[in-house]
Amino acid sequence: MVKNDTYFMKFALSQAKLAKENNEVPVGAVVVYENNIISRAYNMVELLNDSTAHAEILAITSASDYLNSKYLQGCTLYTTLEPCIMCYGAIYWSKISRIVYAVDDPEKGYKSQKIQLDKKIQEKSGVLELESKDLIDKFFKKLRN
Repeated sequence: MVKNDTYFMKFALSQAKLAKENNEVPVGAVVVYENNIISRAYNMVELLNDSTAHAEILAITSASDYLNSKYLQGCTLYTTLEPCIMCYGAIYWSKISRIVYAVDDPEKGYKSQKIQLDKKIQEKSGVLELESKDLIDKFFKKLRN
């Protein structure tokens, strides 16, 4: 079995589905180190009553615990939605080497903010974009109805 970006994003998407089942915005994240998933998480903002409990933050915390290090050099974060500026800050401070995300977030994503991005962090978008976008769109359509 080939472990590529699509392979790992499928795990992030499964986390997003767990978020949806728990009435959370369906965002999931996994952190990969040396071709192995070392942490996984989904949004838990409502469950924990904590506005910082985004999937990315929870996955970073868990990965740091797993590696017993505040720095996650050599790690890749896979997430189903472009991280917000808060999550990008955590990515920056944890020294994650690479971000792979599925869906752009032109309103709240880090790229829409007027900040100096770290050019050392590699980025890739659009991996399983349609599946992730469909999950998010259905979630918000259900909320509006």
